[in-house]
Amino acid sequence: MDKKKRKIGIIVFACIAVCLMIGTIIVKSPGHHDSIGELMRDAVLHETNKVSLFGLMDVNPGLISAFTVTGIFLVLALIVRIFVIPRFKLIPGKLQLLLETAVGFFDNLAKSNSPHRNKFLGAYIFTAGAYIFVGTILELFGIQAITTQGTPISLPAPLADINGAVMMGCLSYLVILSGGIAENKLRGVGKTLKEFSLPISMSFRLFGALLSGALVTELVYHYIALSYGLPIIVGVLFTLLHALIQAYVLTMLTALFYGEVSEPAHKKK
Repeated sequence: MDKKKRKIGIIVFACIAVCLMIGTIIVKSPGHHDSIGELMRDAVLHETNKVSLFGLMDVNPGLISAFTVTGIFLVLALIVRIFVIPRFKLIPGKLQLLLETAVGFFDNLAKSNSPHRNKFLGAYIFTAGAYIFVGTILELFGIQAITTQGTPISLPAPLADINGAVMMGCLSYLVILSGGIAENKLRGVGKTLKEFSLPISMSFRLFGALLSGALVTELVYHYIALSYGLPIIVGVLFTLLHALIQAYVLTMLTALFYGEVSEPAHKKK
């Protein structure tokens, strides 16, 4: 029975692949109003496809994505605090185990890199990591918004906008600075200011990694020979990999530098 099922599965997969290839050859390209260069330029600078913010001003769609992710987190935090946490048991269920595993991972990451001051650090890197991950996979859902020109657009990841990436990098740098001040006062400020390029590197690492996935997917969509089925695989893989990798990289760097600047200064004998 297992061999028959495998044969049937292979035959079905082969039929689907053949149909996609035939469709690629027969179906004409729908055409693109913009060149690939213009599409990439707008993905970086957001000069054309802007969205109205409650009729007050025209903003980048990344800002709408940031508000959406923030609203999702606020609602989920209220639901978990009111309905889930009071029902925690000694023997955890699936949801409780998932939450405890996520919190424990970032808590251990903070303790291993900053053994002296890690309570606030654990809370911050958990929040930052969750925001990066959820904000990145948001683009998989294809939430639509209407631009000021009346055309629909899928909301991008918040950190695919250079402004969001810079703010995340600067916020992480300020958290590192606060750890140095809390433990070593002016000496901690000096330690932190030595790494003056840290917020720039964090910001552009986030921005470049998340934007590269969007540009690769756009390139695949742009050419008819690759525009059937393959963009789905490429988009999902790039998005999930960037979500996991960038969330881990930023939280690890923040915890590492926070631990360095918050390490107590040893007095000389």
